[in-house]
Amino acid sequence: MVSIPESASTAPSLRGRLALVTGSTGGIGQAIARRLAVAGCDIALHGLATPEEAAPAVAAIAESGVRVRYCRADLADPAAIAAMIESAGAIDILVNNAATRHFGAVEKTDPAAWNMDLAVNLSAAFHAIRLALPGMRRRGFGRIVNMSSIYGLVGTRDRVGYVTTKTALIGLTRAVALETAESGITCNAVCPGSTMTPSIETRIRAIMDEAGISAQAAAARFLAGKQPTGRFVDAEAIAAMVSFLCSPAARDITGTALPMDGGWSAG
Repeated sequence: MVSIPESASTAPSLRGRLALVTGSTGGIGQAIARRLAVAGCDIALHGLATPEEAAPAVAAIAESGVRVRYCRADLADPAAIAAMIESAGAIDILVNNAATRHFGAVEKTDPAAWNMDLAVNLSAAFHAIRLALPGMRRRGFGRIVNMSSIYGLVGTRDRVGYVTTKTALIGLTRAVALETAESGITCNAVCPGSTMTPSIETRIRAIMDEAGISAQAAAARFLAGKQPTGRFVDAEAIAAMVSFLCSPAARDITGTALPMDGGWSAG
């Protein structure tokens, strides 16, 4: 058996790489950025917050001892995306995490909401990838992770824009993976199930108030018919998966759509 020196096995595997994570001032995006920073990546955070509002998120990443910068950009604007990519620097890892969603039946969906979903959830990923790829090709290394969703794998009611764009992200992932297969670049999609977010917390509180039940019972009611595990997917677990996909060990994983949904898509 070949032994691995402790220094090699414990050293950050992505030291010196630069990762841009969109939608990363909180939630899953922030967890991903923290995990990549621990792996040694310099980080470009992104959001719509002002630099002052984003300062705590920047400080939290900087605690890992890596360089951190903050890019404020409206992902519905292609020019703003181009400026973000330019200001971020030589991007080795691109995580397209930012998303928006609107609720309602198809015939009641405002066309402006539909266009916003397409712009932020899908077109922004396309623009970021097309702009980051030339540099990745020159350096012979790149990792692209598109954050899809369980709703990229199965449908649901009353969120047509979200289901459509998260499904299309998987198609984009496959196309990019095939075009970059011999370039040292991988492109994968992660498809999380329900994760505890501020919006879901609000919905669970509403269930508690309406039904007069505990938080645990309300969460169980929310997850019923969804994740067979009966629990929310942990944002830190999603971050660990993304970090793995960006690591040298995952160089032959490309073009995949990886469910992290507690068995939801298996049913």
